[in-house]
Amino acid sequence: MRKLLLLTTAILVGLVFIARLFYLQVYGGYEYDVFEDSAIRKVYNYPKRGYVYDRNGELLVANQPSYDVMVIPREVEPMDSSEIDEFCDLLKITRTDYDKKLERANRYSPRLPSPFVPQLSKLDYAVLQEKMRKYEGFYIQKRSLRLYQTDIGANVLGDIGEVNRSIISKQPYYNMGDLIGKQGIEKTYEKTLRGVKGIKFIQKDRFNKDIGPFQEGKLDTLPVPGKDIKITIDSKLQAYGELLMKNKRGGIIAIEPSSGEILTMVSGPSYNPNLLVGRDRSKNFNKLYRDSIAKPLFDRSLQAMYPPGSPFKTLNALIALQEGVVTTSDKFSCSLGYRYGNRKMGCHVHRSPADMNLGIYESCNAYFANVYRKIIDKYDSPSEGMDKWSEHIKSFGLGNYLNNDLSVGQPGKVPSAATYDRGYGKNRWYTTFTISNAIGQGEVLATPIQLANMAAAIGNRGYYYTPHIIKEIENQTIPKKFTTPKYTTIDKEHFEPVIQGMFDVYNKGTAKYVQVPGIEICGKTGTAENFAIINGEKTQLTDHSIFVAFAPKDNPKIAIAVFVENGYFGSRFAGKMASLMIEKYINGSITRTDLETFVLSHTLEHEYAKPFSEEPFGINRQTTLETVSPEEYQELLNIKANISSK
Repeated sequence: MRKLLLLTTAILVGLVFIARLFYLQVYGGYEYDVFEDSAIRKVYNYPKRGYVYDRNGELLVANQPSYDVMVIPREVEPMDSSEIDEFCDLLKITRTDYDKKLERANRYSPRLPSPFVPQLSKLDYAVLQEKMRKYEGFYIQKRSLRLYQTDIGANVLGDIGEVNRSIISKQPYYNMGDLIGKQGIEKTYEKTLRGVKGIKFIQKDRFNKDIGPFQEGKLDTLPVPGKDIKITIDSKLQAYGELLMKNKRGGIIAIEPSSGEILTMVSGPSYNPNLLVGRDRSKNFNKLYRDSIAKPLFDRSLQAMYPPGSPFKTLNALIALQEGVVTTSDKFSCSLGYRYGNRKMGCHVHRSPADMNLGIYESCNAYFANVYRKIIDKYDSPSEGMDKWSEHIKSFGLGNYLNNDLSVGQPGKVPSAATYDRGYGKNRWYTTFTISNAIGQGEVLATPIQLANMAAAIGNRGYYYTPHIIKEIENQTIPKKFTTPKYTTIDKEHFEPVIQGMFDVYNKGTAKYVQVPGIEICGKTGTAENFAIINGEKTQLTDHSIFVAFAPKDNPKIAIAVFVENGYFGSRFAGKMASLMIEKYINGSITRTDLETFVLSHTLEHEYAKPFSEEPFGINRQTTLETVSPEEYQELLNIKANISSK
């Protein structure tokens, strides 16, 4: 009996141990993860980042080798003061920097590698690599940095920089010290350009020394190179646009109407993209970021929301024809403006009365105030009319982000009935409360890319393609949304009279002095009032200069919008710049050198200084402009010659 009891006890104990082991291994255990194994060192092999070419195959962005000094804090061997000083001298850092960097790395992770001194030069690397064996816990990680083959297009190309903790927590692919696209196409097409990291697993012994590949390298992977891309930008046109925008602030967007491809995307002021490469990147970025006056990092071509001014009148003309509230021959009188109640919307001197053609090419405010009222008042209530009007406007891509492939943007603003209900109360406002919408002022705001897209839609007689910057991806097709046309709410037959009016803007209207021989350009000048809060008071600044155009008249190759902040009236700066850009793109050279000379030899920096100098603003449009110095003008001519020779 006692033998049976002992046997039974032994069997039960054995079963308990078996059950416990089964539980621990199957239910309570965990899957082995080589990435969590502290006895395995992970060495990443970074892939070649994809190259970037312009639409004509010109290389814009390549790569250059870079070397990061990495640290694993818990593997750092104690060093005496002289050894630390020697190490700091090699790295060109101070002892204080050394302590801070080591502390920061330890906070990130004592056992994971993180960058200690990133982006060494080839010369520094050559000196350091022979001595790295002396410094336990430190090693050199090779990777590549961007090498910009151009000094233009910073807002287009963007830059790459180190990931932060927030990015790592959201995207586990990245580790501390990895680089990621921060702006421009580098950000939008990060996954395409970056490729996939390779990795090697190195086995360490109990003394923390490398002893060879883990599992004979069976888990190691090779890097997958990033894909090369071709963007839609014409680099020569981009360079010329940036030259014209020198000493000015604003944006230029040019689009190919037949495809939606963005030909140029100028934001002024700009900067050299090479400033954000290498060990000085952080210092240079902070300098650009802290410039709260010129704001060079603010992409005015995509983010600046301006009153669209008179170019917006073309949409009101199209809506009026679609809604059947006017014909092209209907006329409205203009006595230097339009009176409503005890108020008046002013206008310049021109023939009266005006039909649609004259209203467009002479930019008559009174004509479009009447047209706008007829659109809204067609319906039973201003609210219903406003919502219908808003629907038409939005069909041209205004009031939204356009669903493009650009890294930044703003939606602009297209008011609806709800906008005025919030401001005045429901059913407590009338058409005259919103009359500024007739001429592109008031509550309407648009970005340069939205107005360029609007011009493309008009040139196409009622449709547009989503503006985009990607032209080709290596071994891939671009998204279908960029090749699918979007149609406006306006029937095709209504576009011809409006296009004729825009054509006559160049023939006999407000842009007749900026014609380009041999090119049929359709355009519309704009002068938008400009206000700012200065010392707590709403102050009227010098007007913005605006111009939209497309060319040729039939089957247009280019649609463009130009905004020049504080640029006086539409044809003074924006109109000249638009004509020059169109001629540069279509003909490849400039015949209107008089326009070019004016633009290059005039600056608006004095206007931008006025809010700080308390000088009066140039509301009088005859104000004489200051010119650049002879030396600076010669420099601009040299830049122009360099662009032409490329």
